Formats: sequence, structure tokens, C-alpha cells
Amino acid sequence: METLRLKHLKKIAAISTEFEREIISRIHWDERLICIKGQRGVGKTTAMLQYIKKNFKNDTKALYVSLDDLYFTEHNLVNFAEQFVANGGEYLFLDEVHRYNNWASELKNIYDDMPELNVVFTGSSLLQLHNSKGDLSRRAAFYSMSGLSLREFINFTLKKDFQKLALAEILKNHTSIALELKNEFKPLVVFKQYLQSGYFPFFVEYPKTFNQRVEEIINTTIDVDIMQLKGINLSGISKLKQLLYIIAQSVPFKPNIVKLSERIGVNRNTLITYISHLEQSGILNSIYASAQGIGVLQKPEKIYLENTCFNYALSEKQPDIGNLRETFFLNQVKEKHTVTHTEKGDFLVDDKFTFEIGGSNKGMKQISGISNGYIAVDDIEIGIDKKIPLWLFGFLY
Repeated sequence: METLRLKHLKKIAAISTEFEREIISRIHWDERLICIKGQRGVGKTTAMLQYIKKNFKNDTKALYVSLDDLYFTEHNLVNFAEQFVANGGEYLFLDEVHRYNNWASELKNIYDDMPELNVVFTGSSLLQLHNSKGDLSRRAAFYSMSGLSLREFINFTLKKDFQKLALAEILKNHTSIALELKNEFKPLVVFKQYLQSGYFPFFVEYPKTFNQRVEEIINTTIDVDIMQLKGINLSGISKLKQLLYIIAQSVPFKPNIVKLSERIGVNRNTLITYISHLEQSGILNSIYASAQGIGVLQKPEKIYLENTCFNYALSEKQPDIGNLRETFFLNQVKEKHTVTHTEKGDFLVDDKFTFEIGGSNKGMKQISGISNGYIAVDDIEIGIDKKIPLWLFGFLY
């Protein structure tokens, strides 16, 4: 316990609170059991340590531990929690819970048997958290943490404090908003930077090996999470990676299930199951005909990588700009809104707004006759009427 306490103090001392993610203010920290879930690398550990530093400092009532620590190869989590409470502990922060066997059942026991203890835990294996959510659903409050939005990236790198914008506000007042913002920074410059390396906060620490580390996130997710939790053998993992490679090189990917099944060498149901695994793991974003009744074996209409940094890490050459634009829009908008497929335009948002995505020369033809139709346009700082700068949608969260 003393060794873990020393590690806790070193981490708290080293963490900076100069820039904080919005999720810290969104979490109801008084809940007795809280889960912060998200992809590897999005900043879950940093957010938790920042909260501890601001609210507990060196108070022995709070303790941060990572469950991949060698200590837990020989010690039981429940017994550890009991010892912590016996010594006056009240707030236990557990990182990387997916590294510890039987974590869900032990957290359930801790919650039921130690009402005086508040527990916050994080996990990067989205599949494992998804599978275990049923066991903890009545006990834990779940919060999802995404990578940096464009707004957060700007605040982080340029030391700004821009606030979130509502979609309705952007649609109505985008011209005046863009005019004001462009006096503070160069929108097109930071937008290009963001597309390449802005989604994961570790771009600051590892600028030279950023793409390599992003690729490691993808490989670990497939080789560890999907392989172990879904029981897929090496041959199946190879086919799944082949599927991901095909999607990564596409512009964007509109799946022909029959042809794709033949190319990869699996049947239709297996192929769609593989796509579902990659979605649940946070590697893909798929668009369906409807948000209602999406079944496990329903074919997606379009498939994108989850964020544009994945495009750069997986593409053999410069990623297609059209794919990057649509990937960015989907990634930023889906955080707060429902996005589905539409026959006219590229995306239907909240079953109400139709969006076509394109460059500065994009016309209104695709959305003509649609009352709530808009064009999200790249390569412009300011838009007029229904032509809205694409970068502005990065201020939604």
C-alpha cells in the first residue's frame, strides 16, 4: 500500500492542470461508482489525475492506482479496497481495469459491501466494458470520453478558452461566429493540423512517432481486445485486418457485401460481424439507413474510420481529402447528435438536417429542394446562408 501511495503522489505532482477536458465538469463525481470509458490515448488517465489534484491534493482519503501494476498480480482488488477503507480511504481511482481479471464482479462486490467508498474506474477495452456493462448497469454511472474536438485542440495548443456551440446556433449564426473566431486564429491552418494529429492529446509528447503510436492503438485493440473477447483465431484476425486495410484505402467505403465477402474469404454474416466488432471497439464509424432497429447483421450504408488520425496512420499515401472531410464531420457531429444515411446529400442529422460535405467549389445541387439542407464546406474561413465552414462543426463538443 505504501509503494502504491508513493506512485500516486508522484503522478499527482507531475500532472498539469493548465488544460482540462470538458468531461471533468460533466461527470457527477458524487456517484458511488463511476466508469470513464474511451479509446486508448484519449486522456482518461490525465482527466482522472487532474480531478484528484484539484480536489484532494495530498489527502490520504483519495488514492489512484493502475490495475496493470505488478502489485495486483499477487493481491486481490476486494482485499485491497477493504484495507484502503480500514485506513481511512474514501475515494479510490482505478485505472486500466480491463487489465485485471474479474474486475466487474469484484467492483460489484466492493459497491455492495463498502457503501462508504466511492470508486472511479477507467477502461480502454471498449468491447470488454460493453460486455460487462450489464453486470454494473444498476450500480455504475457510465461516461464516454472521446478524443479532442477541434475546439479542444485549439484551446489546448493556442491557450484559448472557446466554448462549445450548439448545432442550431451554428446553422443560424455561422457567418458572424466565423467572423469573430477567425480574428483569434487561422481556421484553415489549425484545421489541417487537427486532421493529421489533433484527435489524440499525446501528439504533444510524441510528435515524431505520433502515427506509429496511433497504429499501435489499432493493433492492440484488434490483437488483444477483439481476439480475446470475441474468440477469433489468428486466421480470422488476419481477415479482419485485411477488411480494415480495404476500408482505410477507400473513398469513403460503400460496402458491397457479396464482393467483399468473396475478396476476404468469409461469409456474409461473418463479414458484418467483423464490421460490428471494429465499430464497438472504436476503430470504425458506420452509417446506417436508420438509427432505429440496427441489428447485429444489418449492412451499413457507409463505413468510415473513427477519426482522421486513423486515416493518416493507415493510409499508404496521402489520405483522400473527401474521405477526411466526411470522417471529420461524422466524428465531430455524432458526439452529440444522431447521424444516419440519406439518399440526398451525405448525412442526415437528427432525422431533420441534410448535409453535403465538399470543397470550396461545392454547389447546392445535391441538396436542392431540401428545406433543411446545408453544405459543410472545406477551404473557406467564412460561409454565407446554407454554406457553412466545415471546421466550425468542430466546436460542437
